[in-house]
Amino acid sequence: MNELRAERLQVMLSPDELAALDDFRFNHRMPTRAAAVRELLRLGLAGTGTDAGAGVKSSDYGVFDRGPDGHMQGDAPQED
Repeated sequence: MNELRAERLQVMLSPDELAALDDFRFNHRMPTRAAAVRELLRLGLAGTGTDAGAGVKSSDYGVFDRGPDGHMQGDAPQED
């Protein structure tokens, strides 16, 4: 899928919500928080019976590739 992202959405999160988002992101080796949010949104919509691009990976939405250590610069290292 190669859609133009013309809309920006600002979301305020509590520290616990941000930690949960980052945990999801690192556990699923997602390159950015935005990719994790898009994937969670897709999963949530699919859970309500709304087809939001089922089977499409966040990487298909044009997010950056991961670096050699699996994270973007500035990200905390993943714990094993």
